[in-house]
Amino acid sequence: MSATIPVLQSYIAGRWVGATPAAALKSAINGRTVFDTHAETFDTAEALQHARRTGTKALLALDFQARAARLRALAAYLTEHKEALYAVSAHTGATRSDGWVDIEGGTGTLYAYASAGAAELPSGNLIHEGPVLSLGKTGAFAGTHILVPRGGVAVHINAFNFPVWGLLEKFAPSFLAGMPCIAKPATATSYLTEALVRLMHASGLLPEGSLQLVIGSTGDLLDRLDGLDVVTFTGSADTASMLRANRNLLARSIPFNAEADSLNCAILAPDAEPGSETFDLYVKEVVREMTVKAGQKCTAIRRAIVPRRHIDAVAAALRERLARVVVGDPAVEGVKMGALASAAQQRDVAERVETLSRGAELVYGARDGFSPRGEGTGDGAFFSPTLLLARDAAASAAHDIEAFGPVSTLLPYDDLDEAVALAARGQGSLVATLATADPATAARVIPAMAALHGRLLVLDREAAAESTGHGSPLPMLKHGGPGRAGGGEELGGLRAVHHYLQRCAVQGSPTMLTAVTGEYTRGATLVETEMHPFRRWYDELQIGESLLTHRRTVGEADIVAFGGLSGDYFYMHFDEIAAKESAFGKRIAHGYFVLSAAAGLFVSPAPGPVLANYGLDTLRFVKPVGIGDTIRARLTCKRKTDRPARKGQPPQGVVAWDVQVTNQNDELVASYDILTLVLKKPAA
Repeated sequence: MSATIPVLQSYIAGRWVGATPAAALKSAINGRTVFDTHAETFDTAEALQHARRTGTKALLALDFQARAARLRALAAYLTEHKEALYAVSAHTGATRSDGWVDIEGGTGTLYAYASAGAAELPSGNLIHEGPVLSLGKTGAFAGTHILVPRGGVAVHINAFNFPVWGLLEKFAPSFLAGMPCIAKPATATSYLTEALVRLMHASGLLPEGSLQLVIGSTGDLLDRLDGLDVVTFTGSADTASMLRANRNLLARSIPFNAEADSLNCAILAPDAEPGSETFDLYVKEVVREMTVKAGQKCTAIRRAIVPRRHIDAVAAALRERLARVVVGDPAVEGVKMGALASAAQQRDVAERVETLSRGAELVYGARDGFSPRGEGTGDGAFFSPTLLLARDAAASAAHDIEAFGPVSTLLPYDDLDEAVALAARGQGSLVATLATADPATAARVIPAMAALHGRLLVLDREAAAESTGHGSPLPMLKHGGPGRAGGGEELGGLRAVHHYLQRCAVQGSPTMLTAVTGEYTRGATLVETEMHPFRRWYDELQIGESLLTHRRTVGEADIVAFGGLSGDYFYMHFDEIAAKESAFGKRIAHGYFVLSAAAGLFVSPAPGPVLANYGLDTLRFVKPVGIGDTIRARLTCKRKTDRPARKGQPPQGVVAWDVQVTNQNDELVASYDILTLVLKKPAA
């Protein structure tokens, strides 16, 4: 009696939906059915209502800092349960290292956004983007920008090649921004995404309504979105164009971010002679990009652009390295490359290789002894690494057709201008690599290529030791590209979070801007009390609480003493004649002396709630301080960022203090922010 095939389920409005089998999903290794999709449709109106009402409310009950902490805890939970995901990932044809890129690359992205949120986002659900701009003559009218949650739903439509990372890299910034999401993975590998989402909900860390999952068709979901919503897509350029043209998305100006497969390239610079380290790094990178995930990466190298005089040497080196790649069931020892994700993908790649081959030579392919290892692999979706060579590079179909598998085409060039022109034939790409040991070549080529590429890697010996490679998007850097690549931007650190927020300009008095932004704006009403602000617990401090210090006159002895302590004997501080001939017309105090003297004026020396000063921001020395000038400082509580409780640390928060140092004429001489850790008031 055969085992029952599991039926995948969608997660809609807080419940798992689906019991009737529909389409069979087969193992990429041996062609056996491993899961069925479900036949039941879901109520798109109910899903959107659940996200907008329940999801938004639950997410915004937390603030940026709390959501960042949830992301970190979720990453730890998924890491603890990663082997369950690896077990399911095997059906996709992925090797362990392929799975690592997908699974642990996904949890790593969660960690990265958790860290960025904790370090850079405020408490609350409003970001003051700034700077504040004076809009009047007296400073009574000013303007700034804020970012707030949109209040809508993010619909994430993902490709088949990264079922885990694809969901998490979109989920992380939208969750951090306080926007609930509905995720729709590509059907072919949706079983791995379903396993991921089950774990995420089992963690207990997701607020209700923050993440829903659609297995199969989205139905009329896009037709029901409104102007507060966002759609993000990863997949083919053709599908991106079709979705972007949805009448409802156009009519309501709904943001649509596309990250599409592109004809990425890698250029070997003329200075990289055969046998050189740069040459070898290039060959290794091309082969890696052909074989990782069996070439099923939107960032894979599809065009290898090399000097014509080295074309045969590069072809021979690539052929030799490809011949050592063992293809088969990843469970078999020694296998380095697995299968394509499905039989349909296998057929598609074969058709495209046939078209590409019409104007090219086959350097390496199935004819070279292709025989996948493992039982039942004859029914799997395996495809031989295939390297083509188009000696007439300008006429090659490789500039227009992508075989989304372990396929790349060698293209020769005669000079760097031609190489850059060939790269541009991709009409917009996610990434390109330049392999060179010559900084002058990099300085010439990279700016010329930047307009048509989302990311550029300069590969040399120095970077190679730590380089994550041509095809690895990183959460802190932009992932996306112009033209054929979709014209969108994913990742990029907090840039991605901002994509799910609404930017708004706000005008008003400094007092009103302070109230709105939760951040002190100079010129706003101050809060002055008899208690020194450094004596207050984090909880007690008010934004705008301020201290105006006593005065201090700067003498020549101060300058001499500071020069002796610091070792700074710059002529402007010590050479009377040279200083008189300068733009200042006199000797002036060290800027860092002014900074130190200001600290002496406002610091409360006794032990108290302030734990440490860990940095300065926006430091500017505005006007020189000369011998005989009198300075004083105003210290004002500018911004408070609550820190979630951490094991082994007393409860605390971060306080940014606005510091203005003025002279005897009330002219600003120095301006900066001090960042301090401040204890919370102990529980009674």
